Amino acid sequence: MAIPDLNLLIALDILLDESSVTKAAERLHLSPPAMSRALAKIRELIGDPVLVRSGRNLVPTPRALELHESVKALVERAQQVFTPADPVDPSKLNRTFYVRTNDFSFGEIVRKLNVALQVQAPNCSLCIVPEGIMDDHALAEGRIDLYVSRRRDFSPNTKLQQLFFANFVGIAREDHPIFKNEITPESFAKYSQISISRRGRARGPIDQQLQTLGLTRHVSFVSPSLLASLFYLVNTDLILPTFPKHLVPMIQGMGLKLKTFELPVPVDAVEIVQAWHPRLDSDPGHQWFRRLVKEVSAEI
Repeated sequence: MAIPDLNLLIALDILLDESSVTKAAERLHLSPPAMSRALAKIRELIGDPVLVRSGRNLVPTPRALELHESVKALVERAQQVFTPADPVDPSKLNRTFYVRTNDFSFGEIVRKLNVALQVQAPNCSLCIVPEGIMDDHALAEGRIDLYVSRRRDFSPNTKLQQLFFANFVGIAREDHPIFKNEITPESFAKYSQISISRRGRARGPIDQQLQTLGLTRHVSFVSPSLLASLFYLVNTDLILPTFPKHLVPMIQGMGLKLKTFELPVPVDAVEIVQAWHPRLDSDPGHQWFRRLVKEVSAEI
């Protein structure tokens, strides 16, 4: 079955409003003959004359009167599709935002984001979805709204926005023997260390830097959680060599007896991004949430 010309719905709506072919033609910027042809097609499709002559005027048939309200509603709904959405009012937004991330990337940002949500959008909730060992299609499948972490190979159509660059410091208990003298590559490599990896990897860029100096370090503990690893430092001689600088205020607020130090070998900063599926690119609520994430990230 052939799909009818949906422009005829608009023509029908205006014809029923005006009860005049001439006036309807003027509103649609058509000639009266073109409007008459449209009316003829409408009559054929509906199987009803729609408008009939009564003296000098046209009047709607009972069938036309029956259809008028539903036709107008359909036209209005179609117009809404092509009308830009009004700016979202976060105070009236009622939504849960699902963000896949890790404590390395989001950490302090989560706290600030929660504070901002409570003030600006009290009916919204934030759900943190941890990263898994295997990457999946959560964005494409709509199971998460946003991915916040280091830049990686996303699908070509994924939308990306840079949030910040994470720089690193080392961290150990405040009375750790490493602080007794100047921290050199040799003294740094001397102590057992923690590696943070959700994939269970013990080696990384820092090992490459040490190798150029003829040094190796001993990684005695691999943890998938950055924040949980802090508690393993308090009563041991372990050191954590790659702690994000932007999280230092957070551990200071926790009251843990830990101390940071500048790394004796260079470690590149890591770019942190937020990524989302193009399906959500123009969603007003999602746009507002992305702006909020960007604003909060700029404060660290």
